Amino acid sequence: MTHLRKMMLEELERRNYAQTTIDCYLQTVEDFARYFRRPPDQLTPEHIREYQAYLFRERKLAASTVTQRLAALRFFYTRTIRKAWSVADTPYPKKTRHLPSILSPEEVAHLIDSSRTWFHRVVLMTLYGTGVRRAELTRLQIPDINSRRMVIHIRGGKGRQDRDVMLSPTLLEALREHWRGLKRKPTDWLFPGGRWHTANHPITPRTVFYACQRAAQRAGLQNRVHPHTLRHCFATHLLENGADLRTIQLLLGHHDLKETTIYLHLSQRHLNATASPLDSLKLKNKSPQSE
Repeated sequence: MTHLRKMMLEELERRNYAQTTIDCYLQTVEDFARYFRRPPDQLTPEHIREYQAYLFRERKLAASTVTQRLAALRFFYTRTIRKAWSVADTPYPKKTRHLPSILSPEEVAHLIDSSRTWFHRVVLMTLYGTGVRRAELTRLQIPDINSRRMVIHIRGGKGRQDRDVMLSPTLLEALREHWRGLKRKPTDWLFPGGRWHTANHPITPRTVFYACQRAAQRAGLQNRVHPHTLRHCFATHLLENGADLRTIQLLLGHHDLKETTIYLHLSQRHLNATASPLDSLKLKNKSPQSE
């Protein structure tokens, strides 16, 4: 570990940053230095601007991803090596807001039924049945499943916030079957890693992505589905079934209700309940033949 990397790691840990953020920030600074083949403390704002353009032009990264990379560099310069940072010289890019793709309940069922293995099936059922993020799913432990209260405890979600989500009877039975089918019965991780799921560490977010992608390919939905899609489907289908936004906000672990209101734009029930102003016009009944 280089001296600069050690310094940055210590600064991140002092501020109690999440491990995923720490990994991302460190990798960003490494990539930045590798691109210019120079130590990062020798690079200037001109290099940062060039790197930002490179991320958009050649790497084709989304605006939100580039913003995260700039935040990592800003942390390195201002907190690690204590240099000035000009917001005017390195502006954050404007975000493009895209509505996520939503599957119908029938499509979600088809996706789950297309799982390659039983393990993958339970992973997808957990994603859709709880709305958890894939990183949160990997950290689930056996004691987090409370069958008495029928809730699942989510540890260290985004922003290091814990929360509880519902445990459906269908998912509970699937999890019990999953546990009975494991060659080595885990005492800690709900989804153990390793080739035969017998390791003392959990699966990785990449494993969750792989399970989703394989099922999507088999279901013919590969261009529309990734793990976060099932989180969006969970929220949208809850809204369509009558759940209120505040409840959905708590289940998803959103800090701001504004984050949750996006599902109003996705809910078929809300869209269909709003009539088009065209329907209120009293138009003359003219057929094309009369022209």
